[in-house]
Amino acid sequence: MARRRHSSPPDALVLGLFGPTCSGKTAVAEAIAGLIPAEVVSADSMQVYSGLPILTNQPASPTHLVGIWELDHDASVVEYARVAHATVDAILARDSTPVVVGGTGLYFRAALAELDVPPAPAPGARERWSRLYERLGPEAAHAALAARDPAAAAAVHPNDRRRVVRALELADAGSTLRPGRDRLWAGETRHRTFVAGLEVPREELLRRIEQRTREMMRRGGAEEAREALARGLSSTAAKVIGLREAAELPEEEAVAAIALRTRQYAAYQRKWMRRIPGLVSVRGDRPALETAREILHLAGCREPLSARRAG
Repeated sequence: MARRRHSSPPDALVLGLFGPTCSGKTAVAEAIAGLIPAEVVSADSMQVYSGLPILTNQPASPTHLVGIWELDHDASVVEYARVAHATVDAILARDSTPVVVGGTGLYFRAALAELDVPPAPAPGARERWSRLYERLGPEAAHAALAARDPAAAAAVHPNDRRRVVRALELADAGSTLRPGRDRLWAGETRHRTFVAGLEVPREELLRRIEQRTREMMRRGGAEEAREALARGLSSTAAKVIGLREAAELPEEEAVAAIALRTRQYAAYQRKWMRRIPGLVSVRGDRPALETAREILHLAGCREPLSARRAG
């Protein structure tokens, strides 16, 4: 992964920690913070919300960017990036190491790199292109896209209405749905960065997901979900996994439904891991302190002698 320094000291380093849900990211990050001067930064699109600490599995230890927005706030990755960059820079200015912990691939990238995001649609543009898609039909609308942006058309199926409409919006704004490079890792990381990915055997991960789901319900996940729904949610907060299931289903049915959705999300996260340039895989099926020490060794970080003796 290419590196670029800003105003941080010459030896300043950002640690990135990514992995599927229940892979032990939080415990490893906390272990790292116990070994070196470090502060943990959450890169999770659901943990940014207050009011759902159980269902979003918010850490008990101090963690930046957890619970920063109310449930009626419509979050965006651009807004998150702005806050995350300021947080990481402030940690580095304190001569501490930011440990960016990602469960959401997009937020993880946003915390580490400068974003090159497509422009928002002009007022009324989405409705206009949606009407065109309905009027012309999938094939003709796709042909209209091909005339404007052949590369985007080649990547989108005519029947994928949402993406055809979005591609037409972008083409109209002078952008593209299919850039020539990886848009979100465009360029370099903002600071010298080491990224570790936690690998956990599939059966162990499934066991942990089941166990955590049951623990969430035991701790009052259903009551938390019902209270949140009664207060009203933004469209982004409403995407929290397990929200509707915990509030509306009998406990055993809720556990089964939430565990299924969590397994599907974990599979998606594992795909993201393979897309992160320079990521170094480490085992997550062992004590967190052992994993933390391996990550620090691989990253070239030295623990204080007192920490090594204590361990």
